[in-house]
Amino acid sequence: MEQTQFMTLARHIIEEQSKYPGATGELSKLLHDLSLAAKVISLEVNKAGLADIIGFTGDNNVHGEQVKKLDVFAHDMMVRAMEHGGHLSVMASEEEEDIIRIPNKFKIGKYVLLFDPLDGSSNIDANVSIGTIFSIYRRVSPDGSHGTMEDCTQQGIKQVAAGYVIYGSSTMLVYTAGAGTHGFTLDPAFGEFILSHPNIQTPKKSKIYSINEGNYLYWHPGLKKYIKYLQDEDKASKRPYSARYIGSMVADIHRNLLYGGIFMYPADSRNPDGKLRLQYECNPMAFIVEQAGGRASNGKQRVMEIKPEKLHQRVPIFIGSEEDVKTVEKFIAESEVTVS
Repeated sequence: MEQTQFMTLARHIIEEQSKYPGATGELSKLLHDLSLAAKVISLEVNKAGLADIIGFTGDNNVHGEQVKKLDVFAHDMMVRAMEHGGHLSVMASEEEEDIIRIPNKFKIGKYVLLFDPLDGSSNIDANVSIGTIFSIYRRVSPDGSHGTMEDCTQQGIKQVAAGYVIYGSSTMLVYTAGAGTHGFTLDPAFGEFILSHPNIQTPKKSKIYSINEGNYLYWHPGLKKYIKYLQDEDKASKRPYSARYIGSMVADIHRNLLYGGIFMYPADSRNPDGKLRLQYECNPMAFIVEQAGGRASNGKQRVMEIKPEKLHQRVPIFIGSEEDVKTVEKFIAESEVTVS
């Protein structure tokens, strides 16, 4: 019987770090702190139905959306777990309008952390899988000083690490530091993330598409044609595709990452800039998916090459299996040529 390798997240990070000459270990420690925050949030998510943390707080976040109590808890836990480590110069959260400065009493580090504390939180009360998304950059402001807005509005291609934690039937942490995408499952028996999905490779082509078809009326003509194309029967190209849409970006992309598929949250006539946030959702997911052999686009341009103009910028996104993303890009481009 083949023996399964026992690899914890901490050990994996250290071994990955050893491949880079001159590595100081700071990024490894930062990722370790993030995993600790994830464990605490996972514990609260799992007992949310028994604790007084489900439901709305009565407040709205910076995007005008009602804030759920568990959102607030996850945001506060991320800040508390990360601010004192000495590795960060600044943070930014989807739940805060401005950047989050490191208190003067703590050491200022060289990294920048952007995060969505609880993606898919509208599904909390329905017990649907939700998640935490994070993105790490090196600061561009002078060392030793507090971080700036410029640190938090870098292009996605400058990320040094990104990941997400999905809280479902089990809790999984998936991350990349630029050397492949790896998944770890939390073993509740002794509280460690164990390597369960090494070097994830997403299929180049799929049979699954994920999109909110309730918005069909408002879509770009090219996207309408693409969806109809996916629904047509053609054995040679293995169509029709199957529609799978959870409504939680982390959950939809996690499934498609493993099995193949394309996740789409496009712009439409009501939301011409799209709805998902570039810095907190699209860039980190793009880094993860690209490292697994996939592709991420806004329909015309690689997501990670977009230069952010503001902290909470929204963009359309088409992300997943490479050939599927290229196909939707082609439909959009051809439609625009026809219109012009």
